[in-house]
Parts: sequence; C-alpha cells; structure tokens
Amino acid sequence: MCRLTSVTGSFSAHLVAAHLYSEGIDAQLRGALDGPYLLTMGDMARVDVFVPEDQLDDARLVMLATAVDEALAAPSDWAGPAARPGRRWLLWVALALLMLLLVAPVLRLLAG
Repeated sequence: MCRLTSVTGSFSAHLVAAHLYSEGIDAQLRGALDGPYLLTMGDMARVDVFVPEDQLDDARLVMLATAVDEALAAPSDWAGPAARPGRRWLLWVALALLMLLLVAPVLRLLAG
C-alpha cells in the first residue's frame, strides 16, 4: 500500500475513500479515525489515505480530476446553497396578503 494523500478529519477521509471506491479503487484509511477524542485540529486530525501500488496512478488521476472539477465549478456552486439569497420574504408577504384578504370580509360581517 502506498500513501496517496493526507486529509484533515474523519469526514473528509471517508469522502475521499468513498470517491475512490466508486471509481473501483481500493483505499485504506489510517490515522485519527472515529476515535473517542474526535480531534479535529492540526496534525492530530490527519488521516492518511493509502491505495494499492498498482492502483496508485489511477487514484492520482481520480484526485486530479476531482480538483479540476472543483476549480472549474461555477461561482454559485462554490458558495453553496446557504450563500444564495433566498426569496422567503416573498413567500411571507404573499401569505400576509392572503390572510388580509381572507380576514377582512369576516371582520366586516362581525362589525356590521
């Protein structure tokens, strides 16, 4: 087994391993994985990703393709859904107007 890369954190390591598995490449994770302390900073959170020596070139190609896809992503994809301005306010305004239209006739009947 040869070391392909190192990542920080168990979650990132499992994502890399899952991506490699989906491409038919065997991967082993070694390091700070699912330990009782859940260290997430510095070298104590480092996880090494190992692949068989005969699959090392393919694994490097998969990692390169992933990096290129991330670099060429559209700017809206970089920020994620949380950064996109929502139109929830429009929904609330429409709901408030609907409530006024429904409540106004009832109030007229009660007042009259």
